[in-house]
Formats: sequence, structure tokens, C-alpha cells
Amino acid sequence: MSGESARPRVAILTDETGWHTRKLREALARRGFEGRCADLADCRFDSGAPNGLVIPGFSRRLPVAVIVRGIAGGTLEQITKRLGILHALREMGVPVYNDARAIERSVDKAMTSFLLARAGVATPQAWAVESEVEARRILMREASAGRSLVLKPMFGSQGKGIVRVGLVDGEVVPLPDLKAYGQLAYLQRFVPQPQQGGFDWRVLVVGGRAVAAMQRVSDHWIRNIARGARSVAAPLTPGLAALAEAASDALGMDYAGVDLLPDAAAPGGAVVMEVNGVAAWRGLQRVTPVDIAAAIVDDLLTRRLGLPRQGGTPIAGSALP
Repeated sequence: MSGESARPRVAILTDETGWHTRKLREALARRGFEGRCADLADCRFDSGAPNGLVIPGFSRRLPVAVIVRGIAGGTLEQITKRLGILHALREMGVPVYNDARAIERSVDKAMTSFLLARAGVATPQAWAVESEVEARRILMREASAGRSLVLKPMFGSQGKGIVRVGLVDGEVVPLPDLKAYGQLAYLQRFVPQPQQGGFDWRVLVVGGRAVAAMQRVSDHWIRNIARGARSVAAPLTPGLAALAEAASDALGMDYAGVDLLPDAAAPGGAVVMEVNGVAAWRGLQRVTPVDIAAAIVDDLLTRRLGLPRQGGTPIAGSALP
């Protein structure tokens, strides 16, 4: 066996190939590995197969490691099976980056808030309730104190479905029908922001170390890049790095995109809003010299597979002053 076929294979599990998967495959190739993309929807359990699993592109072998780049939406049954594949790979000793447990913690916003608060990481107070009566009670109590809340889908991304309720611009905005939110209200206390030129931070943490940061600038209080926010280079200060690293550690992440918001009332001047376990980094790569795909691959191969670090590959934390 020689050439391409002789290289150890890493599975890049994704529902969409493109810029991110190309960068990961290039970074793997520089280290002598072959990155092969597969969709978790196409992977299957098969008790008659040699390993009990079938992953397209891997024949009878298991990958030496797995990078989770994307999981398509689906029914509860489909998502359970896809996460089950990740759990099974971990049970068979295959390093999964991030593994199913970390993804479950980060995709569930209520669990994220619980784990951050339990670890003492600065984060807005949050509630997750199934009772509309209780949700309205929380809303009115917060409105009476002059505060507004952010209602978010429990499992959501890119700012979709997020609305402000409670006391908003001097008027009480009621709770909408929760049918669109799966009959569950996840409410997070709103952190006041400037009317214009507001921003938040996205900090990427790899292997427990913050490697790069950017500001997402927008006049709208929802500052996702997908919603039109601009990515601007930002210094990775020790305070931001420490807060993002603590958030990643609280959720047990291999790599994480940590969203932080300025908050003068917080001890470090910022609070953690969300932690993304399948973080995109294209916008961040535009404004940082750190080769993010190389940093991810380097951490996977050195920390999870025990290989020596190669010279010239960015080291996690190298962006710190």
C-alpha cells in the first residue's frame, strides 16, 4: 500500500462540504493524514459489520480520529442516532473532536447556562421552563425590575428565532406563543447595549487555550455574522482569554467558539452568552493571522493522538500577548 491510500485517515463529519472542510483537509495533509468527509446521516449502525458501524469512505476500518464539523437537523430519532454514532466511536477508543457529550452540552442552551453558572463563569441569569404561566411570571417580575429578557430557541443558531420580551424601550412586550419554541421558554436576562456601534466578541478556544478573537459589530442587538454583523480584529486580552477558556472547560470542549458580551456590571467586564461546540471560523480567519484549521489539527494530533508537535504549526495560545 502506498501513496494516498497509505496515509492514516481522519473522518471529518459534516453535513456540508466547503471552505471549512477544505482547510481541515489541507491542514491534515500537511501532517501526513488524509481527511475524508462523511455525513452522519449516511453513517449507520450495523451489528454484522466488523466494528458494528459503517462510515462511508472507510470500508471495514475505523478512522484514527474524528473531527465533527457539522450535524444536520432532523427528527429526535435521527439526531439521537447521529449522536449515538459519535458516542459509539468514543466507546471504541476513537478520539472524537468534539465528542457527543460536549456537543450535547453546548447545543442545549439551558444546560450551557447551568454548567457555566455552576462553574462560576460570568453569564446572564437564565431560565428554562415548560409552563407558560411560570414563564409569564418570570417575565413580569423582570419587567417590574426594569429589565428585559431574551427568548431563544433551545436548539438554535445564527440568531434565528431570538426575540426580546419584558420591558423593552419602556413598554412591556409579552411572551409569544411557545409553539414555535417547542413549548419551552428558554429566557436569558438581556444585557443592556449601546444604541449604535455595539459589539460582542467571538473567542475561539482550542485545546483549552484561547487562540484568536474578533469583535462582531452591528447596530442591531443580535450580532451574528449571518445577520449582517461585521467581523473586526480584536486583541485577545488576558481577561477575555481567561473567561473564554473557563467557559470551554466548564463544558468539556476540545474546541469552542465562545460568544461574550461587554457588561460593566460583571467582574471582568464581560459575560459569556453562548458556547458553540461546532464553531465556524471563516469570519474570524479573515481578521487573525493564526491558522485556525492548523491549530485544530495540531491539537487533535498532539493532545488526543499523542504525536509530537510539528515546527511552524501555530500553537494554541500563540495569539496571547
